[in-house]
Amino acid sequence: MTIAPLPHEPTAKQPPGPGIWRIGKRDLDLGARPHIMGILNVTPDSFSDGAAFLETDRAVEQALAMEAEGADIIDIGGESTRPYAPAVDGKEELRRVLPVIERLAGRLCVPLSIDTYKSAVAAEALRAGAEIINDISGCSFDPRMAEVAASANAGLVLMHTRGRPAEMQNDTSYRSLIPEVMDYLAERISHAVSCGIERDRIVVDPGIGFGKDLRGNLEILRRLNEFGVLGRPILVGASRKGFIGAVLGRDVGDRMFGTAATVALAVAGGASILRVHDVREMRDVALMAHAVLHPPA
Repeated sequence: MTIAPLPHEPTAKQPPGPGIWRIGKRDLDLGARPHIMGILNVTPDSFSDGAAFLETDRAVEQALAMEAEGADIIDIGGESTRPYAPAVDGKEELRRVLPVIERLAGRLCVPLSIDTYKSAVAAEALRAGAEIINDISGCSFDPRMAEVAASANAGLVLMHTRGRPAEMQNDTSYRSLIPEVMDYLAERISHAVSCGIERDRIVVDPGIGFGKDLRGNLEILRRLNEFGVLGRPILVGASRKGFIGAVLGRDVGDRMFGTAATVALAVAGGASILRVHDVREMRDVALMAHAVLHPPA
């Protein structure tokens, strides 16, 4: 029985409905099965794979490899957003990501996402061939970001965080974490819609590892299903993160099994997109969890 072949043909146009994410001129049916977003950090200092793909040739090879392993989206970032990471100038960020996007845009069948909170970087990336903006600030750091997304009909990921990476872990206390994160995301959705972004172009991310402590990250995974009230697909990015290391006592390069547990739990909690480093392995985990919860006919 084949649950899900590698789906790299562009999705046929269909009327928007539950689980449909409209990005650019195509739709992704996120309701059919979990989708995998492969992480491509074109940075010297990302917490997991810093400098591994800083050279354009190596970054392109990695993106092609992730597509072959079953990635549905490739998310390209030119600035580390790990806790306490220093900010990167927009020109330097573009210098890192644009050559990669330009070389991949005509070669990949899956869509490209730009991981940035700067509207100028997003605009250039979209012109070069990206179709999705993944903004850790939920369009709150740069007031022009929503306008850029709307004008390009881009897909948009709105994430919860508390402050910029350099200071976001300075205050991780909440009166009531889940309601506060949901209220923030609901407000960000309303803001995006008011700027001309259609709701079915929006995905939400509760922001595991961004302005949360260990208990907070675990609570988000445990109560992920509650985010369904927002009415938009949910993205979870827990891959190799520090809270996994805190629980298991594992270094960043030895967190695959811990990541697998978070992926399975995220699928059980209703996540539609899993943002991961280890595409082949986490795709298997996600599809198996989905099959248990939604047995094939």
